[in-house]
Amino acid sequence: MSFANLSSLAGQRPLRLLLVNAGEADAITWAGLVQPLRLAAAQLGREVLHLETMTPAQVVLAQPGWHLALLVAEEQQAPLPAELCRAVMERCRSAPYWGGVGAGVLWLAKAGLMAGVRIALPWALYADTEDITERAILTPHLFELDGRHLSCCGGAASIDFALTLIEHLFGAGVQATVKETLCIERVRGPEERQRVALQARFGALQPRLSEAVTLMETNIEEPLSTDDIANLVGLSRRQLERLFKQYLGSLPSRYYLELRLQRARQLLLETNHSIVQVGLMCGFSSGSHFSTAFGALFGNTPREERQRKLQS
Repeated sequence: MSFANLSSLAGQRPLRLLLVNAGEADAITWAGLVQPLRLAAAQLGREVLHLETMTPAQVVLAQPGWHLALLVAEEQQAPLPAELCRAVMERCRSAPYWGGVGAGVLWLAKAGLMAGVRIALPWALYADTEDITERAILTPHLFELDGRHLSCCGGAASIDFALTLIEHLFGAGVQATVKETLCIERVRGPEERQRVALQARFGALQPRLSEAVTLMETNIEEPLSTDDIANLVGLSRRQLERLFKQYLGSLPSRYYLELRLQRARQLLLETNHSIVQVGLMCGFSSGSHFSTAFGALFGNTPREERQRKLQS
């Protein structure tokens, strides 16, 4: 689901946004999330954005009525006591949009609150997902919005997540001012992936899935067929599709296409290759197919993406 759907909250005055800090105040996941939002709140005024930060114990005693609530914790943070965790989650779920950041995403999933939901989880916590009885759909993305559910892998991605929330809730102008204050040139989008090795993300958990994605990543210019990939990793096509659906929430062909398009976008923004060259480098022999697929994923054409680079 597009983050543009958050614009439904833009008319709320004041918009009440709750951040629940279950970790340390100086942790990067927390600081990266809260600082951009504090700058936006200072710019907009309390009558437009009412930003509330609380500890889990404070949330339990607070009066609900938030429009967006997020449970935030670092990867290494010990889980909240079960009773306190349930009470905090119950309060957060009263908001139209709610979710977690960092380890908070895992806690929500373990509580069965993310069943069937696409979630962005820190790759370092993937090994802790085996006991999730009501399976969430793990994605390699920096952050996700699925229905009412928000998730972010935390770390430095918290900054991109916060700035994306600001843009869709309060407009590009407010986001631009916050970016300038923080000296940030580019905001990574939700479709971008956590920049870590596949083996680190999946480890021994799903070695054949890791191998399949590695094959995709190393065959961008001349894409392999799904059958070829399945044969190379020793699975049937159906088994491979089942793995991708369970762990990445996508079919292999769709995941591969998005991978190639993400690479194309990176080349458009970071190199001077022509649009035709970029398409060919990412496995698109037809310019019209490249443009159509790019627009369907990112909402603008390759030419518009290149123009945005020239204007920045």
